[in-house]
Amino acid sequence: MKHHQPPTADAGVEQEADAERDAGAETEAAAGAAAAEPHDGSSPAGGSDDGGSLRRRRRMLAWVVAGAVLLTGAGVALGASIRSPAQVAADAAPPPASVLSDRVERRVLTSSVVVRGTVAAEQVLTVSPGAGAAAAGGGGKPVVTRIAKQPGAAVQAGEVLVEVSGRPVFALAGALPVYRDLKPGATGKDVGQLQAGLRALGHPTGKDPSGTYGPGTKAAVTRLYTALGYAPRPADPGDAERLQAAEDAADAAKRQVMTAKTALAKAKEAGGADTAEAQQQLAFTQADLAKAAGRLEAARAAAGPMVPADELVFLKGFPARVDAVRAGVGEPVPDGLLVLSAGAPVIRSALPAHQRELVKPGMKVEVLSEATGLAAAGTVASVADAPAPAAGGSGGAGPGTPQQGGGPDGAPGGAADPGGYALTVTPDKALDPRLAGQGVRLTVTAASSGEPVLVVPLSAVSAGADGRTTVTVLGADPADTAARRRVEVRAGMSADGMVQVEPVGGGALADGDRVLVARATP
Repeated sequence: MKHHQPPTADAGVEQEADAERDAGAETEAAAGAAAAEPHDGSSPAGGSDDGGSLRRRRRMLAWVVAGAVLLTGAGVALGASIRSPAQVAADAAPPPASVLSDRVERRVLTSSVVVRGTVAAEQVLTVSPGAGAAAAGGGGKPVVTRIAKQPGAAVQAGEVLVEVSGRPVFALAGALPVYRDLKPGATGKDVGQLQAGLRALGHPTGKDPSGTYGPGTKAAVTRLYTALGYAPRPADPGDAERLQAAEDAADAAKRQVMTAKTALAKAKEAGGADTAEAQQQLAFTQADLAKAAGRLEAARAAAGPMVPADELVFLKGFPARVDAVRAGVGEPVPDGLLVLSAGAPVIRSALPAHQRELVKPGMKVEVLSEATGLAAAGTVASVADAPAPAAGGSGGAGPGTPQQGGGPDGAPGGAADPGGYALTVTPDKALDPRLAGQGVRLTVTAASSGEPVLVVPLSAVSAGADGRTTVTVLGADPADTAARRRVEVRAGMSADGMVQVEPVGGGALADGDRVLVARATP
Protein backbone atom coordinates (compact mmCIF):
# COMPACT_ATOMS: atom_id res chain seq x y z
CA MET A 1 0.00 0.00 0.00
CA LYS A 2 1.47 3.20 -1.05
CA HIS A 3 1.28 6.36 0.93
CA HIS A 4 1.02 9.68 -0.81
CA GLN A 5 2.79 12.63 0.79
CA PRO A 6 1.98 16.21 -0.11
CA PRO A 7 4.59 17.89 -2.36
CA THR A 8 7.19 20.06 -0.67
CA ALA A 9 9.30 22.94 -2.11
CA ASP A 10 12.34 20.72 -2.60
CA ALA A 11 10.19 18.24 -4.45
CA GLY A 12 9.10 21.05 -6.85
CA VAL A 13 12.66 21.93 -7.64
CA GLU A 14 13.56 18.36 -8.34
CA GLN A 15 10.57 18.05 -10.67
CA GLU A 16 11.69 21.13 -12.68
CA ALA A 17 15.21 19.75 -13.03
CA ASP A 18 13.87 16.43 -14.21
CA ALA A 19 11.75 18.25 -16.82
CA GLU A 20 14.76 20.12 -18.16
CA ARG A 21 16.77 16.91 -18.43
CA ASP A 22 13.94 15.25 -20.32
CA ALA A 23 13.72 18.22 -22.76
CA GLY A 24 17.45 18.10 -23.38
CA ALA A 25 17.28 14.41 -24.01
CA GLU A 26 14.52 14.93 -26.51
CA THR A 27 16.50 17.65 -28.32
CA GLU A 28 19.59 15.44 -28.60
CA ALA A 29 17.45 12.63 -29.91
CA ALA A 30 15.93 14.89 -32.53
CA ALA A 31 19.38 16.14 -33.62
CA GLY A 32 20.65 12.61 -33.90
CA ALA A 33 17.68 11.64 -35.98
CA ALA A 34 18.21 14.60 -38.28
CA ALA A 35 21.85 13.70 -38.74
CA ALA A 36 20.85 10.18 -39.61
CA GLU A 37 18.47 11.31 -42.34
CA PRO A 38 19.59 10.60 -45.90
CA HIS A 39 20.76 13.57 -48.09
CA ASP A 40 18.03 13.11 -50.61
CA GLY A 41 15.53 14.60 -48.10
CA SER A 42 13.67 11.37 -47.20
CA SER A 43 13.58 9.99 -43.64
CA PRO A 44 14.79 6.51 -42.98
CA ALA A 45 11.27 5.43 -42.06
CA GLY A 46 9.77 7.24 -45.00
CA GLY A 47 8.32 9.95 -42.75
CA SER A 48 8.05 13.72 -43.48
CA ASP A 49 11.16 15.75 -44.90
CA ASP A 50 12.86 18.13 -42.35
CA GLY A 51 15.99 18.89 -44.64
CA GLY A 52 14.65 22.25 -45.84
CA SER A 53 14.60 23.60 -42.31
CA LEU A 54 18.25 22.59 -41.80
CA ARG A 55 19.34 24.35 -45.00
CA ARG A 56 17.54 27.51 -44.00
CA ARG A 57 19.34 27.50 -40.68
CA ARG A 58 22.69 27.13 -42.45
CA ARG A 59 21.99 30.04 -44.78
CA MET A 60 21.01 32.21 -41.86
CA LEU A 61 24.28 31.33 -40.15
CA ALA A 62 26.28 32.36 -43.29
CA TRP A 63 24.53 35.72 -43.47
CA VAL A 64 25.19 36.35 -39.82
CA VAL A 65 28.94 35.68 -40.31
CA ALA A 66 29.14 37.97 -43.38
CA GLY A 67 27.38 40.76 -41.56
CA ALA A 68 29.81 40.47 -38.67
CA VAL A 69 32.79 40.81 -41.05
CA LEU A 70 31.32 43.91 -42.71
CA LEU A 71 30.60 45.54 -39.41
CA THR A 72 34.17 44.85 -38.25
CA GLY A 73 35.67 46.47 -41.40
CA ALA A 74 33.44 49.51 -41.08
CA GLY A 75 34.54 49.92 -37.52
CA VAL A 76 38.22 49.79 -38.47
CA ALA A 77 37.74 52.40 -41.24
CA LEU A 78 35.79 54.67 -38.97
CA GLY A 79 38.49 54.38 -36.34
CA ALA A 80 41.21 55.33 -38.84
CA SER A 81 39.33 58.45 -39.97
CA ILE A 82 38.88 59.78 -36.53
CA ARG A 83 41.96 61.87 -35.51
CA SER A 84 42.60 64.02 -32.53
CA PRO A 85 43.14 67.80 -32.97
CA ALA A 86 46.80 67.35 -32.05
CA GLN A 87 47.26 64.81 -34.83
CA VAL A 88 45.53 67.10 -37.35
CA ALA A 89 47.84 69.98 -36.40
CA ALA A 90 50.93 67.75 -36.69
CA ASP A 91 49.91 66.57 -40.16
CA ALA A 92 49.35 70.16 -41.37
CA ALA A 93 52.76 71.41 -40.20
CA PRO A 94 55.47 71.86 -42.95
CA PRO A 95 58.26 69.29 -43.14
CA PRO A 96 61.62 70.25 -41.70
CA ALA A 97 64.06 72.09 -43.99
CA SER A 98 66.44 69.81 -45.90
CA VAL A 99 70.14 70.42 -46.45
CA LEU A 100 71.48 70.58 -50.04
CA SER A 101 75.13 69.69 -50.28
CA ASP A 102 77.72 68.78 -52.88
CA ARG A 103 81.08 67.07 -52.94
CA VAL A 104 84.44 68.83 -53.06
CA GLU A 105 86.33 67.56 -56.13
CA ARG A 106 89.92 67.68 -57.27
CA ARG A 107 90.05 67.90 -61.06
CA VAL A 108 91.22 70.02 -63.98
CA LEU A 109 88.82 72.92 -64.39
CA THR A 110 88.24 74.14 -67.93
CA SER A 111 86.19 76.97 -69.37
CA SER A 112 84.76 76.14 -72.78
CA VAL A 113 82.78 77.70 -75.61
CA VAL A 114 80.39 75.45 -77.53
CA VAL A 115 79.25 76.35 -81.06
CA ARG A 116 78.05 74.56 -84.18
CA GLY A 117 80.26 74.14 -87.23
CA THR A 118 80.33 72.49 -90.64
CA VAL A 119 83.07 70.28 -92.07
CA ALA A 120 83.99 71.58 -95.50
CA ALA A 121 86.85 71.82 -97.92
CA GLU A 122 89.46 74.45 -97.17
CA GLN A 123 88.66 76.18 -100.46
CA VAL A 124 85.39 76.46 -102.38
CA LEU A 125 85.51 78.23 -105.75
CA THR A 126 82.83 79.36 -108.14
CA VAL A 127 84.28 79.57 -111.64
CA SER A 128 82.86 81.58 -114.55
CA PRO A 129 85.07 81.02 -117.63
CA GLY A 130 84.54 81.94 -121.23
CA ALA A 131 84.89 85.68 -121.73
CA GLY A 132 88.39 85.41 -123.18
CA ALA A 133 87.44 82.42 -125.33
CA ALA A 134 84.55 84.33 -126.82
CA ALA A 135 86.79 87.28 -127.59
CA ALA A 136 89.35 85.02 -129.23
CA GLY A 137 86.65 83.42 -131.30
CA GLY A 138 85.40 86.70 -132.70
CA GLY A 139 82.81 87.68 -130.11
CA GLY A 140 79.49 86.23 -129.10
CA LYS A 141 78.39 84.57 -125.92
CA PRO A 142 80.61 81.65 -124.89
CA VAL A 143 79.11 78.16 -125.16
CA VAL A 144 79.94 74.94 -123.34
CA THR A 145 81.47 72.58 -125.92
CA ARG A 146 82.62 69.73 -123.64
CA ILE A 147 82.27 68.68 -120.00
CA ALA A 148 85.37 66.75 -119.00
CA LYS A 149 84.53 66.38 -115.29
CA GLN A 150 81.02 65.60 -114.11
CA PRO A 151 79.73 66.64 -110.65
CA GLY A 152 81.30 64.51 -107.96
CA ALA A 153 84.40 63.71 -110.02
CA ALA A 154 87.87 64.05 -108.53
CA VAL A 155 90.23 66.55 -110.13
CA GLN A 156 94.01 66.27 -110.39
CA ALA A 157 96.45 69.02 -111.27
CA GLY A 158 96.73 69.72 -115.00
CA GLU A 159 93.40 68.09 -115.91
CA VAL A 160 90.82 69.78 -118.12
CA LEU A 161 87.57 70.49 -116.28
CA VAL A 162 85.40 71.82 -119.06
CA GLU A 163 85.76 73.20 -122.57
CA VAL A 164 84.23 76.57 -123.45
CA SER A 165 84.01 77.68 -127.08
CA GLY A 166 86.70 75.16 -127.96
CA ARG A 167 89.11 76.35 -125.26
CA PRO A 168 90.15 74.32 -122.17
CA VAL A 169 89.69 75.23 -118.52
CA PHE A 170 92.26 73.42 -116.36
CA ALA A 171 93.54 73.51 -112.77
CA LEU A 172 96.99 73.98 -111.27
CA ALA A 173 98.17 74.13 -107.66
CA GLY A 174 98.25 77.53 -106.03
CA ALA A 175 96.79 79.57 -103.18
CA LEU A 176 96.48 82.91 -104.99
CA PRO A 177 93.38 83.39 -107.14
CA VAL A 178 93.70 84.06 -110.84
CA TYR A 179 93.03 87.75 -111.42
CA ARG A 180 94.75 88.51 -114.77
CA ASP A 181 96.04 86.95 -117.97
CA LEU A 182 99.57 85.64 -117.49
CA LYS A 183 101.58 86.82 -120.47
CA PRO A 184 105.24 86.75 -121.48
CA GLY A 185 107.16 89.48 -119.69
CA ALA A 186 104.83 89.52 -116.67
CA THR A 187 106.23 89.35 -113.14
CA GLY A 188 104.66 88.59 -109.78
CA LYS A 189 103.71 85.88 -107.29
CA ASP A 190 100.99 84.56 -109.56
CA VAL A 191 103.65 83.98 -112.24
CA GLY A 192 105.69 82.08 -109.65
CA GLN A 193 102.61 79.90 -108.93
CA LEU A 194 102.25 79.18 -112.64
CA GLN A 195 105.91 78.20 -112.90
CA ALA A 196 105.67 75.90 -109.85
CA GLY A 197 102.57 74.25 -111.29
CA LEU A 198 104.26 73.71 -114.65
CA ARG A 199 107.34 72.19 -113.05
CA ALA A 200 105.14 69.88 -110.91
CA LEU A 201 103.67 68.51 -114.14
CA GLY A 202 107.11 67.87 -115.63
CA HIS A 203 107.44 71.07 -117.69
CA PRO A 204 110.63 72.91 -116.57
CA THR A 205 110.79 76.68 -116.94
CA GLY A 206 114.48 76.93 -117.86
CA LYS A 207 116.56 79.73 -116.47
CA ASP A 208 113.66 82.08 -115.86
CA PRO A 209 113.80 83.63 -112.39
CA SER A 210 110.89 82.71 -110.12
CA GLY A 211 108.07 85.14 -110.80
CA THR A 212 109.27 86.17 -114.25
CA TYR A 213 107.47 84.98 -117.37
CA GLY A 214 110.48 84.47 -119.62
CA PRO A 215 111.47 82.24 -122.52
CA GLY A 216 111.67 79.12 -120.34
CA THR A 217 108.14 79.69 -119.03
CA LYS A 218 106.84 80.26 -122.55
CA ALA A 219 108.32 76.98 -123.62
CA ALA A 220 106.77 75.20 -120.63
CA VAL A 221 103.34 76.70 -121.34
CA THR A 222 103.57 75.57 -124.95
CA ARG A 223 104.39 72.04 -123.83
CA LEU A 224 101.48 72.00 -121.37
CA TYR A 225 98.90 73.07 -123.94
CA THR A 226 100.27 70.59 -126.44
CA ALA A 227 99.95 67.81 -123.86
CA LEU A 228 96.31 68.82 -123.24
CA GLY A 229 95.62 68.70 -126.99
CA TYR A 230 95.24 72.43 -127.62
CA ALA A 231 97.28 75.19 -129.25
CA PRO A 232 98.28 77.95 -126.86
CA ARG A 233 96.77 81.37 -127.40
CA PRO A 234 99.21 84.12 -128.39
CA ALA A 235 99.61 86.94 -125.96
CA ASP A 236 98.55 89.35 -128.72
CA PRO A 237 97.31 88.44 -132.22
CA GLY A 238 99.49 91.22 -133.64
CA ASP A 239 102.65 89.92 -132.00
CA ALA A 240 103.72 87.98 -135.08
CA GLU A 241 103.57 91.04 -137.30
CA ARG A 242 105.34 93.20 -134.74
CA LEU A 243 108.03 90.60 -134.25
CA GLN A 244 108.53 90.27 -137.96
CA ALA A 245 108.80 94.02 -138.35
CA ALA A 246 111.33 94.21 -135.51
CA GLU A 247 113.40 91.46 -137.07
CA ASP A 248 113.32 93.25 -140.45
CA ALA A 249 114.38 96.52 -138.82
CA ALA A 250 117.25 94.82 -137.01
CA ASP A 251 118.43 93.19 -140.25
CA ALA A 252 118.33 96.54 -142.06
CA ALA A 253 120.32 98.18 -139.26
CA LYS A 254 122.93 95.45 -139.50
CA ARG A 255 123.29 96.04 -143.25
CA GLN A 256 123.68 99.77 -142.71
CA VAL A 257 126.43 99.14 -140.16
CA MET A 258 128.21 96.89 -142.61
CA THR A 259 127.95 99.56 -145.34
CA ALA A 260 129.26 102.23 -142.98
CA LYS A 261 132.22 100.08 -142.03
CA THR A 262 133.08 99.54 -145.73
CA ALA A 263 132.90 103.27 -146.46
CA LEU A 264 135.16 104.05 -143.52
CA ALA A 265 137.74 101.55 -144.69
CA LYS A 266 137.83 103.05 -148.19
CA ALA A 267 138.16 106.56 -146.77
CA LYS A 268 141.13 105.51 -144.67
CA GLU A 269 142.81 103.94 -147.72
CA ALA A 270 142.32 107.13 -149.75
CA GLY A 271 143.69 109.23 -146.89
CA GLY A 272 141.35 112.09 -147.65
CA ALA A 273 139.12 114.31 -145.48
CA ASP A 274 136.20 111.88 -145.91
CA THR A 275 137.61 109.67 -143.15
CA ALA A 276 136.05 111.72 -140.34
CA GLU A 277 132.69 111.81 -142.08
CA ALA A 278 132.75 108.01 -142.63
CA GLN A 279 133.64 107.49 -138.99
CA GLN A 280 130.63 109.54 -137.91
CA GLN A 281 128.30 107.67 -140.26
CA LEU A 282 129.41 104.34 -138.80
CA ALA A 283 128.63 105.58 -135.29
CA PHE A 284 125.12 106.58 -136.39
CA THR A 285 124.41 103.19 -137.98
CA GLN A 286 125.71 101.32 -134.94
CA ALA A 287 123.36 103.34 -132.70
CA ASP A 288 120.45 102.50 -134.99
CA LEU A 289 121.38 98.83 -134.82
CA ALA A 290 121.42 98.90 -131.04
CA LYS A 291 117.92 100.42 -131.00
CA ALA A 292 116.66 97.89 -133.51
CA ALA A 293 118.16 95.03 -131.49
CA GLY A 294 116.41 96.35 -128.35
CA ARG A 295 113.08 96.59 -130.08
CA LEU A 296 113.55 93.09 -131.44
CA GLU A 297 114.35 91.74 -127.98
CA ALA A 298 111.28 93.46 -126.55
CA ALA A 299 109.10 92.08 -129.33
CA ARG A 300 110.44 88.62 -128.78
CA ALA A 301 109.91 88.88 -125.03
CA ALA A 302 106.32 90.04 -125.47
CA ALA A 303 105.43 87.53 -128.13
CA GLY A 304 104.56 83.98 -127.33
CA PRO A 305 101.89 81.89 -125.58
CA MET A 306 99.94 83.23 -122.65
CA VAL A 307 97.67 81.61 -120.06
CA PRO A 308 94.29 83.43 -120.11
CA ALA A 309 92.58 84.02 -116.77
CA ASP A 310 89.43 82.22 -117.92
CA GLU A 311 91.38 79.06 -118.81
CA LEU A 312 93.23 78.59 -115.52
CA VAL A 313 92.04 77.81 -111.98
CA PHE A 314 94.41 77.77 -109.02
CA LEU A 315 93.41 75.27 -106.31
CA LYS A 316 94.98 74.87 -102.87
CA GLY A 317 95.26 71.11 -102.95
CA PHE A 318 94.67 67.94 -104.90
CA PRO A 319 92.74 65.83 -105.44
CA ALA A 320 90.01 68.43 -105.70
CA ARG A 321 86.33 67.84 -106.44
CA VAL A 322 83.73 69.12 -108.88
CA ASP A 323 80.69 70.02 -106.79
CA ALA A 324 78.48 71.37 -109.56
CA VAL A 325 78.34 72.00 -113.30
CA ARG A 326 75.52 74.41 -114.08
CA ALA A 327 75.19 74.00 -117.84
CA GLY A 328 75.22 71.27 -120.42
CA VAL A 329 77.03 70.92 -123.73
CA GLY A 330 75.70 73.43 -126.26
CA GLU A 331 74.30 75.77 -123.61
CA PRO A 332 75.54 79.31 -123.01
CA VAL A 333 77.97 79.64 -120.12
CA PRO A 334 76.12 80.91 -117.03
CA ASP A 335 77.62 82.90 -114.22
CA GLY A 336 79.19 80.34 -111.90
CA LEU A 337 79.49 77.51 -114.41
CA LEU A 338 81.62 75.39 -112.06
CA VAL A 339 81.75 74.95 -108.30
CA LEU A 340 84.97 73.33 -107.07
CA SER A 341 86.19 72.38 -103.63
CA ALA A 342 89.82 71.73 -102.73
CA GLY A 343 92.32 71.62 -99.95
CA ALA A 344 92.39 69.78 -96.65
CA PRO A 345 89.04 69.69 -94.84
CA VAL A 346 88.49 72.40 -92.23
CA ILE A 347 85.60 73.27 -89.94
CA ARG A 348 83.86 76.60 -90.35
CA SER A 349 81.65 78.26 -87.79
CA ALA A 350 80.56 81.67 -86.53
CA LEU A 351 80.91 83.10 -83.02
CA PRO A 352 78.28 85.36 -81.45
CA ALA A 353 79.52 88.73 -80.27
CA HIS A 354 79.61 87.81 -76.55
CA GLN A 355 81.97 84.90 -77.25
CA ARG A 356 84.29 86.63 -79.71
CA GLU A 357 86.85 87.73 -77.10
CA LEU A 358 86.91 84.29 -75.45
CA VAL A 359 88.27 82.43 -78.47
CA LYS A 360 91.80 82.97 -79.79
CA PRO A 361 93.85 81.29 -82.53
CA GLY A 362 95.79 78.33 -81.21
CA MET A 363 93.15 77.18 -78.71
CA LYS A 364 92.32 73.48 -78.64
CA VAL A 365 88.98 72.28 -79.97
CA GLU A 366 87.02 69.04 -79.52
CA VAL A 367 85.00 68.09 -82.59
CA LEU A 368 82.00 65.76 -82.26
CA SER A 369 79.50 64.56 -84.84
CA GLU A 370 76.32 63.63 -82.98
CA ALA A 371 74.98 61.92 -86.10
CA THR A 372 77.85 59.43 -86.44
CA GLY A 373 79.52 59.56 -83.03
CA LEU A 374 82.86 60.38 -84.67
CA ALA A 375 85.16 62.65 -82.69
CA ALA A 376 88.34 64.54 -83.57
CA ALA A 377 90.68 67.16 -82.17
CA GLY A 378 91.55 70.47 -83.76
CA THR A 379 92.99 73.93 -83.27
CA VAL A 380 91.48 77.36 -83.80
CA ALA A 381 93.10 78.62 -87.00
CA SER A 382 91.49 82.04 -87.26
CA VAL A 383 88.78 84.28 -85.81
CA ALA A 384 87.45 87.17 -87.87
CA ASP A 385 87.98 90.71 -86.55
CA ALA A 386 84.63 91.93 -87.85
CA PRO A 387 81.24 90.21 -87.92
CA ALA A 388 79.72 89.02 -91.15
CA PRO A 389 76.07 89.96 -91.72
CA ALA A 390 73.54 87.16 -91.86
CA ALA A 391 72.89 86.39 -95.50
CA GLY A 392 71.99 83.65 -97.93
CA GLY A 393 74.20 82.07 -100.56
CA SER A 394 76.68 84.19 -102.42
CA GLY A 395 75.61 83.01 -105.83
CA GLY A 396 77.84 82.81 -108.84
CA ALA A 397 80.52 85.14 -109.95
CA GLY A 398 79.69 87.96 -112.26
CA PRO A 399 80.94 88.29 -115.81
CA GLY A 400 84.65 88.61 -116.01
CA THR A 401 85.18 87.15 -112.53
CA PRO A 402 87.08 83.94 -113.06
CA GLN A 403 86.63 82.56 -109.53
CA GLN A 404 85.59 83.43 -106.04
CA GLY A 405 85.17 81.79 -102.68
CA GLY A 406 82.06 79.98 -101.61
CA GLY A 407 79.98 80.63 -98.51
CA PRO A 408 81.50 80.83 -95.05
CA ASP A 409 80.20 77.43 -94.12
CA GLY A 410 82.02 75.90 -96.99
CA ALA A 411 78.93 74.63 -98.72
CA PRO A 412 78.96 74.66 -102.48
CA GLY A 413 77.65 77.90 -103.79
CA GLY A 414 77.54 79.44 -100.32
CA ALA A 415 74.89 78.10 -97.95
CA ALA A 416 72.94 80.32 -95.61
CA ASP A 417 75.23 82.25 -93.28
CA PRO A 418 73.86 82.98 -89.79
CA GLY A 419 76.26 85.87 -89.34
CA GLY A 420 78.68 86.38 -86.45
CA TYR A 421 82.47 86.30 -86.32
CA ALA A 422 83.81 83.71 -88.75
CA LEU A 423 85.71 80.92 -86.98
CA THR A 424 87.95 78.40 -88.75
CA VAL A 425 89.19 75.23 -87.04
CA THR A 426 91.99 73.10 -88.49
CA PRO A 427 91.89 69.39 -87.56
CA ASP A 428 95.02 68.07 -85.89
CA LYS A 429 94.77 64.92 -88.04
CA ALA A 430 93.00 64.03 -91.25
CA LEU A 431 89.26 63.88 -90.62
CA ASP A 432 87.22 60.76 -91.24
CA PRO A 433 85.76 61.04 -94.78
CA ARG A 434 82.29 60.39 -93.33
CA LEU A 435 82.39 63.83 -91.70
CA ALA A 436 82.55 65.68 -95.04
CA GLY A 437 79.72 68.16 -95.28
CA GLN A 438 78.32 67.32 -91.84
CA GLY A 439 77.38 69.65 -89.03
CA VAL A 440 79.46 69.09 -85.90
CA ARG A 441 79.66 70.41 -82.35
CA LEU A 442 82.78 72.41 -81.48
CA THR A 443 83.93 72.70 -77.88
CA VAL A 444 86.69 75.29 -77.62
CA THR A 445 88.82 75.17 -74.47
CA ALA A 446 89.00 78.88 -73.67
CA ALA A 447 90.81 78.50 -70.33
CA SER A 448 92.15 75.71 -68.13
CA SER A 449 93.60 75.32 -64.66
CA GLY A 450 96.30 73.14 -66.25
CA GLU A 451 96.46 70.74 -63.31
CA PRO A 452 93.91 69.23 -60.87
CA VAL A 453 92.57 71.75 -58.34
CA LEU A 454 89.89 71.72 -55.64
CA VAL A 455 86.55 72.84 -57.04
CA VAL A 456 83.12 73.41 -55.46
CA PRO A 457 79.81 74.68 -56.85
CA LEU A 458 79.63 78.45 -57.14
CA SER A 459 76.64 78.48 -54.78
CA ALA A 460 78.74 76.86 -52.04
CA VAL A 461 80.97 79.95 -51.74
CA SER A 462 79.73 82.86 -49.66
CA ALA A 463 81.25 86.24 -48.90
CA GLY A 464 80.87 87.72 -45.45
CA ALA A 465 80.63 91.32 -44.33
CA ASP A 466 84.30 91.15 -43.33
CA GLY A 467 85.25 90.44 -46.93
CA ARG A 468 86.25 86.84 -46.29
CA THR A 469 85.19 84.12 -48.72
CA THR A 470 84.19 80.87 -47.05
CA VAL A 471 82.58 77.49 -47.57
CA THR A 472 80.68 75.48 -44.96
CA VAL A 473 81.89 71.89 -44.50
CA LEU A 474 79.25 69.48 -43.21
CA GLY A 475 79.74 66.68 -40.68
CA ALA A 476 78.77 63.03 -40.95
CA ASP A 477 75.15 64.04 -40.28
CA PRO A 478 74.29 66.92 -42.64
CA ALA A 479 71.49 68.05 -40.33
CA ASP A 480 73.83 68.34 -37.32
CA THR A 481 74.60 72.06 -37.21
CA ALA A 482 77.05 71.61 -34.35
CA ALA A 483 79.32 69.47 -36.54
CA ARG A 484 79.60 72.08 -39.30
CA ARG A 485 82.73 74.20 -39.77
CA ARG A 486 83.46 77.24 -41.89
CA VAL A 487 86.62 77.22 -43.98
CA GLU A 488 88.06 80.40 -45.45
CA VAL A 489 89.04 79.94 -49.12
CA ARG A 490 90.55 81.90 -51.98
CA ALA A 491 88.46 81.62 -55.17
CA GLY A 492 90.12 81.10 -58.56
CA MET A 493 88.83 80.56 -62.07
CA SER A 494 85.25 79.44 -62.59
CA ALA A 495 83.62 77.41 -65.34
CA ASP A 496 80.47 75.38 -65.88
CA GLY A 497 79.01 76.38 -62.50
CA MET A 498 82.16 75.34 -60.56
CA VAL A 499 84.84 77.50 -58.99
CA GLN A 500 88.41 76.78 -57.99
CA VAL A 501 89.01 77.18 -54.23
CA GLU A 502 92.13 77.11 -52.08
CA PRO A 503 91.87 76.97 -48.27
CA VAL A 504 93.65 79.81 -46.46
CA GLY A 505 94.18 80.76 -42.83
CA GLY A 506 94.92 77.21 -41.75
CA GLY A 507 91.54 75.82 -42.82
CA ALA A 508 91.27 72.24 -44.02
CA LEU A 509 89.44 71.27 -47.17
CA ALA A 510 89.93 67.99 -49.01
CA ASP A 511 88.63 66.03 -51.96
CA GLY A 512 85.47 64.21 -50.89
CA ASP A 513 84.31 66.69 -48.22
CA ARG A 514 80.65 67.69 -48.37
CA VAL A 515 79.97 71.42 -48.47
CA LEU A 516 76.72 73.25 -47.86
CA VAL A 517 75.15 74.49 -51.08
CA ALA A 518 71.76 75.66 -49.76
CA ARG A 519 68.96 74.90 -47.31
CA ALA A 520 65.79 73.84 -49.07
CA THR A 521 62.65 75.02 -47.26
CA PRO A 522 59.18 73.75 -48.24
